[in-house]
Amino acid sequence: MSISEHPSPQRTPYELMGGEAAARRLADRFYDIMETDPAAAELLALHPQPLDAIRQKFFEFLSGWLGGPGLFEEKYGHPRLRMRHMPFPVNQQLRDQWMYCMDKALAAEVANPQLRKALHNAFAPLATHMINH
Repeated sequence: MSISEHPSPQRTPYELMGGEAAARRLADRFYDIMETDPAAAELLALHPQPLDAIRQKFFEFLSGWLGGPGLFEEKYGHPRLRMRHMPFPVNQQLRDQWMYCMDKALAAEVANPQLRKALHNAFAPLATHMINH
């Protein structure tokens, strides 16, 4: 389920954040944090380098998940996130590192505290669902 499927006022999180540019900034900030913060070293080690392609895919995913254009689905089909993450040993520690990066990215890129909290609350169960070890 995407955050845009949750009942909300007339505007999607994508619109409330600022559209395409804001979704791209969130994706980029997330990966900037992952690349530079030692607290995310194990998470970074799972990702193929360079991160250019995965940054783009994450932006495309976020676009649709936040209620904007379904860029990821147009290119790759349904996200099937758990299936796509099965080749990687995702445990609680990696899930927590992912949320650490996302929370820092949200704090930097989403000015509205209510929207930031709503996004955190939507990302957290999604991250937990990826645990497979």
